Amino acid sequence: MTRTRWTTFFDNTCLTLNCLLLFLALFGTHLQVPAWLQVAGRMHPLVLHFPIVLLLLAVVWEMWVEPHFGIASPSKAPSSRVIQRPQAEESEATGRSRATPSDSSAMPLNDKTQSGLQQKFIGDALLLSAAVSAALAALMGLLLSQEGGYDSATLLWHKWSGVAVSLVAWGWYAFRAYFRAAKIPARLLAAASVAALLVAGHQGATLTHGENYLLAPVASKKSEPAVAQEDALVYEHLVRPILKEKCMGCHNSTKSKGDLVMETEAALLRGGKNGLLWDSTAPQLGLMMQRIHLPMEEKEHMPPKGKAQLTEQDIQILELWIKNGASFTQKIAALPESDPLRRLAADRFRPTENEAYDFTAADESTVKKLNNDYRAVYPLALRSPALAVDFYGTAAFKSEHLQALQAVREQVVNLNLGNMSLRDEDLKTVALFTNLRKLNLSNTPITGATLNELKNLKHLRSLSLSGTSVKTSDLNVLRELPELSNLYLWNTAVTATDLEHLRQTLPKTRVELGFKGDTVVAKLNAALIEGGEQVFEHSTKVKLKNFIRGAEVRYTLDGSVPDSLTSPLSTGDSILVEKSSVLSTKTFLPGWLSSEVATRSFYKIGLLPDSVVLMRPPNPQYKGEGPKTLANKKIGDTDFRTNKWIAYRETDLEALFLFRQPVVLSSVSVSSIVDIGSYIMPAAEVQVWGGTSAKNLVLLKKIYPQQPQKLGAPGYRVGFNCTFGATKVSVVKIVAKPVAKLPAWHPGKGERGWVFVDEVFFE
Repeated sequence: MTRTRWTTFFDNTCLTLNCLLLFLALFGTHLQVPAWLQVAGRMHPLVLHFPIVLLLLAVVWEMWVEPHFGIASPSKAPSSRVIQRPQAEESEATGRSRATPSDSSAMPLNDKTQSGLQQKFIGDALLLSAAVSAALAALMGLLLSQEGGYDSATLLWHKWSGVAVSLVAWGWYAFRAYFRAAKIPARLLAAASVAALLVAGHQGATLTHGENYLLAPVASKKSEPAVAQEDALVYEHLVRPILKEKCMGCHNSTKSKGDLVMETEAALLRGGKNGLLWDSTAPQLGLMMQRIHLPMEEKEHMPPKGKAQLTEQDIQILELWIKNGASFTQKIAALPESDPLRRLAADRFRPTENEAYDFTAADESTVKKLNNDYRAVYPLALRSPALAVDFYGTAAFKSEHLQALQAVREQVVNLNLGNMSLRDEDLKTVALFTNLRKLNLSNTPITGATLNELKNLKHLRSLSLSGTSVKTSDLNVLRELPELSNLYLWNTAVTATDLEHLRQTLPKTRVELGFKGDTVVAKLNAALIEGGEQVFEHSTKVKLKNFIRGAEVRYTLDGSVPDSLTSPLSTGDSILVEKSSVLSTKTFLPGWLSSEVATRSFYKIGLLPDSVVLMRPPNPQYKGEGPKTLANKKIGDTDFRTNKWIAYRETDLEALFLFRQPVVLSSVSVSSIVDIGSYIMPAAEVQVWGGTSAKNLVLLKKIYPQQPQKLGAPGYRVGFNCTFGATKVSVVKIVAKPVAKLPAWHPGKGERGWVFVDEVFFE
């Protein structure tokens, strides 16, 4: 095939491809793409680079090279006609050239003319190659777009800008003689080609890599504010940065692969076309973690091969977040010190202020030894020598625990003693932490008589005395603290009328008295429930401790919410619990908001059944030790993944408890757990049946346990107590029904809930 025939073939091919491209762009909205064409569509990212390069080369060639080397004007038609038909052809037999009789009158070409012809041929080849490759790339892009998962507006721009590139390239080739002779139209066409390429490329990058990908390096970036660990949220500051860096490039509002968008909390909870992203009750914690753990070679491994992969620490953070209930509002500081997620968080934060400390870091082994169940000692920021200390558990606090921190007293800059049973004399120990910047003494029993002990804390900037008994006169000593900038005095004897005096005494300090007026917004802490065995044989004693002077602690033993008038008043003495009970306590004080209700369930080992029969098998993932799980005198902890629990979701829990000799019953208690984020809810309904045989049962009691109204702390125990008139029975049937549809506020709205049970007690 001669050069002219090749040119004609590709010229016609280009015209055909562009006609097909224009037709599909206009009328191919509902195009059904077969599998073999989907493969061609997915070659779009591979092919699209060819027209970009070729068209840019053609622009350079036509604008700068061709004008200098090409044949200048159409007036040289005879010479042009000579070169379009070769002067000589090779003999097929001999390979020698022979003169063509009809060309005997042609003038020989000089070197300049030959060079110009070669340049023109190269220009034609560039334009034709650019036109053909542009049409192919655009067609493949149209096929790829049918797979879905792209933002419609961005896709529309990308589609038509790609079509424009193909049509411009073809038009330029088809009318190349005109544009080579007309300089201004040629320059306009070149500019239009580059503009179409830029628009198509920018929109394509947006579809592939996210919004504003092309200009992101030069666009002004908003610096994220530094976040201290005590203020950081698990999702916002630990989980979301991982998703944003490793996942949102393919799962955003512009490009939603699998109909999955991960930019907002609502979109995450909604999931994609394959379902919800996580399920904390599943062995692999749901779809997201399952795909993350797939081998790299697997098609469904996420992120896809070739993309930035999750690190081991990234995976750990995501797993722990889901196990903890996937909360969007939980603070890192609210996690137990033993929680590995809290430890992982220490490496992810910057200091809240760029302060250079003049002391060295404490020994890591020393810091590690100081951490326990009631005290957390942790670095204030990554690679910072400064330490923060938080105390937990009012009842567990002792002065010795504060004194034990002397080994790191130079490094401690934040000390949180809020709600601890701190004594006035303990402030002498606090004064030894001379590098303190922030001190929280709120809701402690201190009187203010020893505040002068703090005068040596020359670096102290923030001091909270809210909820204490300090008086205005006690605060005069604070003027010896040169850097004190914030003083919190909510719910103290200090009033608004004392504020002017304080401003004069502490002119550089901002004093916070809380909200003004008669409405006090401070909420009391719930009383601490101390002692008492949760499972007992005869009786157990419980104490309720409260550290707010003048507050009343009231309680109930039937699980009802205590009120401030009729519920029993705790006098500080032990409460005797003699039967299975749900102890609920609430704290009241005039002028304060009452506390939240604190509860604890107690179970009496009364009558033990001789055998247990599960009428329906539990879920295979949570089958505990089989039927004996419900009558082994053991209660599970808040980790529902242990073998101490049996669980039901698709069916109701139905169990028969058999007694060889008839017994008289008046109470049945079912021990359960609630983990809202893991879809584990209180039973929707609990039934107790009894009789002399399995075929002769009557309903003794039916209750409808109160359901949560919002997401809460993960993993807390509950008990369902059913009391009824004394009845002689040989067989008891317990029915516990899971929630049929999770409420609208729940991430799993409309799905079935789980019900977990670990023990049933009979009295």
